[in-house]
Amino acid sequence: MRFLHDAAPPHDLTYDDVFMVPRDSAVASRYDVDLATSDGTGATLPLVVANMTAIAGKRMAETVARRGGLTVIPQDIPNPVVAEVVRFVKSRHLVFDTPIELSRHQTVAEALSLIPKRSHRAAVVVEDGRPVGVVSEADCAEVDRFAQVQHVMNPAPVTIAADTDPRAAFDALDAAHAGLAVAVDEDGRLLGVLTRTGALRATLYTPAVDSSGGLRIAAAVGVNGDVARRAAELLDAGVDCLVVDTAHGHQDRMIEALRAVRALSPEVPVAAGNVVSAAGTRALVEAGADIVKVGVGPGAMCTTRMMTGVGRPQFSAVLECATAARELGAHVWADGGVRHPRDVALALAGGASSVMIGSWFAGTHESPGDLMLDSDGRAYKVSFGMASARAVANRTSGESAYDRARKGLYEEGISSSRMYLDRTRPGVEDLIDEICSGVRSACTYAGAATLVELHERAVVGVQSAAGFHEGRPLATSW
Repeated sequence: MRFLHDAAPPHDLTYDDVFMVPRDSAVASRYDVDLATSDGTGATLPLVVANMTAIAGKRMAETVARRGGLTVIPQDIPNPVVAEVVRFVKSRHLVFDTPIELSRHQTVAEALSLIPKRSHRAAVVVEDGRPVGVVSEADCAEVDRFAQVQHVMNPAPVTIAADTDPRAAFDALDAAHAGLAVAVDEDGRLLGVLTRTGALRATLYTPAVDSSGGLRIAAAVGVNGDVARRAAELLDAGVDCLVVDTAHGHQDRMIEALRAVRALSPEVPVAAGNVVSAAGTRALVEAGADIVKVGVGPGAMCTTRMMTGVGRPQFSAVLECATAARELGAHVWADGGVRHPRDVALALAGGASSVMIGSWFAGTHESPGDLMLDSDGRAYKVSFGMASARAVANRTSGESAYDRARKGLYEEGISSSRMYLDRTRPGVEDLIDEICSGVRSACTYAGAATLVELHERAVVGVQSAAGFHEGRPLATSW
């Protein structure tokens, strides 16, 4: 990457401060762009779901990996639970989504409480493991909440075989004017479900899979306590990437933790962070990190910069850290601060191998929180920062009341924030579509067929606030 006027400005830059200049291009279509990463994680999309309790759970991990990204399970989750999540994710189908299953005699109220957990907005009624109907939110409208689902379900859903081609599945759904197909094995047992949009996505995305064909998943470990033991247990559980994580990564405790993890001779990439300087990047790579997480304070839930004055504008941090990592044969993840597809494209142009996303994905069906409605009927989920009082309380639940109260006096994150679901993009896959569309187009403008070429060919200029505002679309006329 180079700056438009050859020299970088004397001040640091956020994503809003910069733009990419179009270049001569031989890339004719956005579908000709390969978005696979080169950082050894096996991801086919440069997207990583941040290890935040309100965002990264098993539904998120399954869905994102099916489309090619990676989810990092938070370090606050007990290892036995993480192991179960890893087993669950790796057993999921590469094309069909995991359905919500109900018995005939469960109530409409139960169905309505479970259906929002999945973006396909339906549940499959099963008997002896075989589907006997499908019930959707529409089927439950204006129905007594104590009615049994067998009385409101569609008893003849579109049914497809396990080896059905996604294009054929789409055509079957289109012909039947149906929104959801039920996939079954040779014995008629339920395998999963597929929507028309899901069938389309199966032809556009390549799942991130391990050598055994299971979906990939990562997990985080903190820098306190018996780091080596916890890391070893996560590796034994089968995680595909290990993330050593703390807010301030350029410190002795992180170096010690990294060395302890590297002494285990892990066969998967090790990521560590967070830092915002070349010196911090070099320290982590020399201690054993394959990937360095870059970002202090840019996240929507983070109050670090306002509380401490510590941090750095994210684009400049990514650019400097990526340059330092590349010199040592390592990579960086740009962690936080992305609010638009353009920000993801700019982070990749600056040299990041992947972009870590947190709050942007919090307001989706796949995030772990319960779906709630505000007084206006708008759907939202509650999110919170991992250094907030709420997260600290969860993390220190095993400590004495005094120690918990003492630690609770200090926080650097928002404890409760409403993340509203976008009515037009309520699922994480909808957001992935939007992001990938923008990044692919950015690559065509830069004449890049791969992410490596995007970084090599990107020409970035610096703009005023008015320049950024000029590029924003208008929903209504002026």
